[in-house]
Amino acid sequence: MSSPEARWVHSGVIDTVTVALGDRSYDIVIGAGLLPALGTYLRSVVSPGVATIVTNATVRRLYGDVVSAALADAGFDPVTIEVPDGEAYKNLESLGHIYDGLVAARVERGSPIVALGGGVIGDLAGFAAATFLRGVPFVQVPTTVLAQVDSSVGGKTGVNHPAGKNLIGAFYQPRKVVIDLATLDTLPARELRAGLAEVVKYGAILSAPLFAAIERDLDRLLAGDHDVLRPVIRECCALKAMVVTRDEREADYRAILNFGHTLAHAVESLTGYDRYLHGEAVAIGMSFAARLSHRRGLCAAETVERLVHVLQRIGLPTELPPGLGQERIAQAVASDKKVAGRKVKFVCLEDIGSVRFEPIAADDVAALAVGGEQRA
Repeated sequence: MSSPEARWVHSGVIDTVTVALGDRSYDIVIGAGLLPALGTYLRSVVSPGVATIVTNATVRRLYGDVVSAALADAGFDPVTIEVPDGEAYKNLESLGHIYDGLVAARVERGSPIVALGGGVIGDLAGFAAATFLRGVPFVQVPTTVLAQVDSSVGGKTGVNHPAGKNLIGAFYQPRKVVIDLATLDTLPARELRAGLAEVVKYGAILSAPLFAAIERDLDRLLAGDHDVLRPVIRECCALKAMVVTRDEREADYRAILNFGHTLAHAVESLTGYDRYLHGEAVAIGMSFAARLSHRRGLCAAETVERLVHVLQRIGLPTELPPGLGQERIAQAVASDKKVAGRKVKFVCLEDIGSVRFEPIAADDVAALAVGGEQRA
């Protein structure tokens, strides 16, 4: 691990990916050592004033000072709101705490919110930004692999409900996404592995070359090698930007990004959001989706084996945990936002880099999962 001083030595290489959405377009900037320049990035999209940093205790301890100093140096008045760490706290109570902090800080309609953290922070801060004063600007500063490649891009914000994940939310695009690879140097190994599940997802659904690169460079990815992570993160962001540009509000095509997520959300909900990290649940869901696809004659057994093998090499779970119960799984799947008439728009695998939609009843998904049919 690099020293705190070395972490902020800028690599000199910055990639930019644009999410082209007309007057809601924004750039994703990717590089190492970008946090000290965050104030400059923020000033490029909003005017100086109060800037509210939403984060958790762990991220604040690591990066709170450098981010606050960067904003202050650029003429902003930084205020920090801290929420508890973990998916279990992505709820209305935490959202209310953020609202209280925004009121206390006298945030105005032009005052930006900076989401500093992983996917939970980004979703909470983004939804607060979408709804406070009917909308204030916000900037995503994701500090986990999962947030950098997926949740920080595309404008999905929201909180969980006991009945299901992300049932309360809004589409609200950030003004900019600033991805600093140096924040991954302090990321726990488990979080890194979980984030790579979403990287695998992009290869599986959209890019056979990306999937092959993951297989080839997996050891370096697991070691946190910036030279390998940067092009992989850039490619994932570019793929998501393409999908979001084509279908911003998930009317149809964007739903391919839910590969593995139907069962994953059920697993997270039924285990109280505290047993699995999101990427771990997604790995279980992708493995199940691939096996279901093979049973339906949509993909070859070799395709399933290839996907499951790379997930297992990463160190991710690929089997549904016992004891969840078929009826409970069916109810959780039926609560999914994309269910219509108790049928879910299930993303099935055709080959590495190619998927298709299949309408499948929630009861059938649960029966296949609990019946052990998810095993190849």
